[in-house]
Amino acid sequence: MAGGWARDGAVSEQIEASIEDELARMKARAQPQGESAMCCVECEEEIPEARRRAIPGVKLCIDCASARDGRTEARGGINRRGSKDSQLK
Repeated sequence: MAGGWARDGAVSEQIEASIEDELARMKARAQPQGESAMCCVECEEEIPEARRRAIPGVKLCIDCASARDGRTEARGGINRRGSKDSQLK
């Protein structure tokens, strides 16, 4: 059921498109490659051998990686699929 000028199923399509965009962004995120560092590039602590074997190309220790993963990056922009202007065209 759609409301206003939107066709039936438009809301579901918008939700599915948003999920697909986010999944594509996550898959495109660069993964570590190459030779692992012996010491963390940020704090210079030794990276455990088990971590170096588990994640080829790792450059950060667990603490620094956790701190970096906890940071949120502001992503700006306009949600063109959800704006009224894009629906009127």
